[in-house]
Amino acid sequence: MLSRVALCRRVIAIMWLAGLVLAYRPALSAEPAAPGWQAVLVAGDNAQPVFDNAVGALARWLSDRGVPNADIHRLSASQQPRDPTVEPASAENILNRIASLRPQPGERCLIFITSHGQRGEGIWLASSGDYLRPASLARALSAGCAAVPSVVILSSCYSGAFTVGAMRAPNRIILTAAQADRPSFGCQADRTYTVFDECLLAALPRAPTWRAVHAANLGCVQARERRLHVLPSQPQGSFGDAVRDLAVR
Repeated sequence: MLSRVALCRRVIAIMWLAGLVLAYRPALSAEPAAPGWQAVLVAGDNAQPVFDNAVGALARWLSDRGVPNADIHRLSASQQPRDPTVEPASAENILNRIASLRPQPGERCLIFITSHGQRGEGIWLASSGDYLRPASLARALSAGCAAVPSVVILSSCYSGAFTVGAMRAPNRIILTAAQADRPSFGCQADRTYTVFDECLLAALPRAPTWRAVHAANLGCVQARERRLHVLPSQPQGSFGDAVRDLAVR
């Protein structure tokens, strides 16, 4: 039988071990922090409110995921009312903003541009009265995002032209609203979002990877276009080898 002194020592030892377990439990059970984003969100035209609506919704999605406002850069063609934190969406401002991104270790780039598009020209930018073209965007991405995982979402007619050539990179995912020779739909003034943007925003909270976002978005767009009886826009997805299974989180 244990003496009273030995029993007390055993109780003290057990309590000490229990304290160690409790002290280390938070560190052992804590989930790793979600990677941060450096985001550039662009509404390229102000002819309809759908473009600013989509940029605002995506900015809220990022903010709800803990991305600081300082890391969410918004550009818009709208003139009034002018939010002082929103830059004019000229080609120069967009390219400079992307090229000046400096993601920290573990961070990723997210570029979202929604506007009208012209076949063979690019994405329309009302602020500067010109087009954003694939070669210029590719150079800005290489300067600002280098080799970090990058998601580039281009929502316009004929935006599939941005999935070839210099735009492709091992660290880059490119999602577009249409093939290079197809229009996209939903730019009416009475809509909240374009068809592609609405489907994208619906897919983001549920999809575990960006490949799953593309699949869900594609199915949604196809279903909506069948109801509209329009030529399918055929949204495109390009996934670099280093980010083929990149998680949304």
